[in-house]
Amino acid sequence: MERPELSITVQRTPDEVVIQLAGEIDVLTVTELAAVVNEILAEPPARMVLDMAGVTFCDSQGLGTLVVLSRKAQHTQVVLALANVGDFLMRVLDITGLRSALMISSST
Repeated sequence: MERPELSITVQRTPDEVVIQLAGEIDVLTVTELAAVVNEILAEPPARMVLDMAGVTFCDSQGLGTLVVLSRKAQHTQVVLALANVGDFLMRVLDITGLRSALMISSST
């Protein structure tokens, strides 16, 4: 069985950090994602965007981690938004009621 992978690319501008994600956000990859976000929050930008365009799967652990990271960002007064959320993930967010707990950017 192959280990699911999550590719994380960070792009910084003076007032924004974009984190491009590709692959699976699950129990095996959330620690890596949380570590990257927590490192960025140590010197917080005004805005952080998680670009979800390349995300192919997100389990309950991944959903929970997105909510926790969003709350951590709020506590440091950083706007954390999800961008390019795919249809499958949007449906999961709707079904679980988490859509309202996360800021979802409509711009692509």
